[in-house]
Amino acid sequence: MTDIAIIGAGPAGISAALTARNRGKSVEIISNDPFDSGLAKAERIDNYPGLVGESGTEIVSGMLAGLESVGLEVRHGRVISVLPFDGEFLVGVGQDMVQARSVILAVGAMKGSQLPGEQRLLGRGVSYCATCDGMLYKDRPVCVVGSGSEAESEAAFLAGIGCQVTYVSDREPTSLAGDVAFRQGRKLEVVGDEVVEGLVVDGDTIDCEAVFVLRPSIAPTNLVADLETDGSFVKADGSMRTNIEGLFAAGDCTGKPLQVAKAVGQGQIAAFSAIEYLDR
Repeated sequence: MTDIAIIGAGPAGISAALTARNRGKSVEIISNDPFDSGLAKAERIDNYPGLVGESGTEIVSGMLAGLESVGLEVRHGRVISVLPFDGEFLVGVGQDMVQARSVILAVGAMKGSQLPGEQRLLGRGVSYCATCDGMLYKDRPVCVVGSGSEAESEAAFLAGIGCQVTYVSDREPTSLAGDVAFRQGRKLEVVGDEVVEGLVVDGDTIDCEAVFVLRPSIAPTNLVADLETDGSFVKADGSMRTNIEGLFAAGDCTGKPLQVAKAVGQGQIAAFSAIEYLDR
């Protein structure tokens, strides 16, 4: 079991990890590819002291090098759940579970809103994990909603286990498997009474029994039950504590301004608070 599970390897998550490691705590950092982030794609950063004019890729590379210098690595994966359990946390990473004594959410700001029908049919045909739930829909029609190489790979996985897959995205895929159909669209809605019965794409319905929504990250409220929010952001106090004991939040997921400098500072504060919590 690790002392602190940190979800996200952006500036907030890396800052928290370095602080915790320097204070002698064990750390597990779980994240999508940091180079797929908005920061990494920024052409130039001019408002981070000491690194004026650096590209986003250069800043991300430097931060990751800092992790490596203290023997930390990022576990690449998509967190689908955080379950408080008997004073500890179970963090679902695909089909695996990570046990932690505390958790820091550093997942960044959510981009895009939930689909109509997504929350209502979550667990009744709507899924966030193809490898977890794919076998339930073997030989059945399913839709995959997403963009990027990870979503395309999961669509190929579903096709490989026998699902009849339609990949839905607002942009052309780059490496879609030959046995996966593609439908381009922007306005989407999950439909069905008790279970998923279809996905409406720009007014046309694709009949299916499951919709796998594969965003880069899942909304914090879908990760953690009963988590308090302020609009679309996680509600945290000045010590980065959330309403759930042992769970902290830092960076863009806590609200504006969405800036690297703020995220780094909050990551450090969240780590100090988690350390204090553990030492109690």
